[in-house]
Amino acid sequence: MSEEAEMAYNLAFKYEAMYGSCPQAVLRAIYEVLNLKGIEIVIKSAHALAGGLGLSGNGTCGALSGGVLALGIFYGRSLEDMDKGRFLKSYVKAKELYDKFVKEFGSCVCNDVQTKIFGRSFNLWDSEDYKKFEEMGGRLDKCTDIAGKVAKWVVEILLEDKSIKEQVKS
Repeated sequence: MSEEAEMAYNLAFKYEAMYGSCPQAVLRAIYEVLNLKGIEIVIKSAHALAGGLGLSGNGTCGALSGGVLALGIFYGRSLEDMDKGRFLKSYVKAKELYDKFVKEFGSCVCNDVQTKIFGRSFNLWDSEDYKKFEEMGGRLDKCTDIAGKVAKWVVEILLEDKSIKEQVKS
């Protein structure tokens, strides 16, 4: 594992433990490791993606969503390019991350991931269930590890691309 990937893992783990919101933890770690500028609004807008979208548990894991947003910063289609067709590299890189995630956690759906790592899922809107989530290590070593792994994988994917590696190193 590269030094940058390890640092991304550790920062995302730390931010998820300290503040919650796994997509923000992932994005903030990548932002810091790659010394990105101007993505603060992306980090802010990712907040409600946590817990499978609005803490519903029924959508994509927030850490994975944050990772895909980070990839989109580099590979996504800009407003100026919207009339130029599909940007397949964006889809290819998102699918690469998705495939790693599903291989590791069995699904991209938050409730399914919770069931795999905790043996059950949680209603994060219910205070008693949220307390149980915390007691079982939700922000101690479970969701923190997921956020860390996603941040690490994204940094690895990005740094495999020579043009991006040169871009972030300068």
